[in-house]
Amino acid sequence: MTYKISICDDMKQDTQYIASAVKKWAEQENVCVDIHTFPSAESFLFDYAEQKDYDILLLDIEMSSMNGVELAKRIRQDNDAVQIVFITGYSDFMAEGYEVSALHYLMKPVAFDKLSKALNRAADKLNKTEKSVIISVDGERLRIAISDIVSVEAFAHFCTLTTIHASFKVKTSITAVEKMICESAGDEFVRCHRSYIVGVKYIKSISKTDITLDSGVKIPLSRSHYQTVNQAFIRYFKGESPWD
Repeated sequence: MTYKISICDDMKQDTQYIASAVKKWAEQENVCVDIHTFPSAESFLFDYAEQKDYDILLLDIEMSSMNGVELAKRIRQDNDAVQIVFITGYSDFMAEGYEVSALHYLMKPVAFDKLSKALNRAADKLNKTEKSVIISVDGERLRIAISDIVSVEAFAHFCTLTTIHASFKVKTSITAVEKMICESAGDEFVRCHRSYIVGVKYIKSISKTDITLDSGVKIPLSRSHYQTVNQAFIRYFKGESPWD
């Protein structure tokens, strides 16, 4: 596998060092990397508008104009799968990293062993846990991490995919979506109604007529699907979850 990696830092010397360290990591791990460097958040976004297939982003936080955290929030609007690693000289921004599901923080000056560990974690998540699907939204092809999909709702000829970060309206049938995600994720999702699919791990409680998600949102549960949903819910909380 080739990992497409972006390094975004307004300090040229830091960018060169990180790029060199990433190449060293790739040689040690016997993997291929496609490295792209950017001197600002704006220059990255210009490229990202055309190419959204990055696997790992190494983002400096303290950049002029748009900082790394703001950039990460923009990216998370339509990309749940990319692994984000922040590089910073300060720890002040760590709390904000949770909002964008940052994988790791690296303090400057970045030690090679710590960068290597962060890259290994990112590679493991991309290879093992972050199964993803490609969807088309307003003419753009977006990659969505399956594990981040909370629910799917069908209406007319469209489906709304709600993730932990955003919602996406896609012109497709719920049957097509069900096939797409279940082929990759198996028991991680369950059909609860003719117009709804839910991610089992996001279910907080169920009743005879509806499902309450962790977010508090209620989704209808049809009588014909109750037994299947109930069994999936019980199995997950008994520790038989497919995510373990």
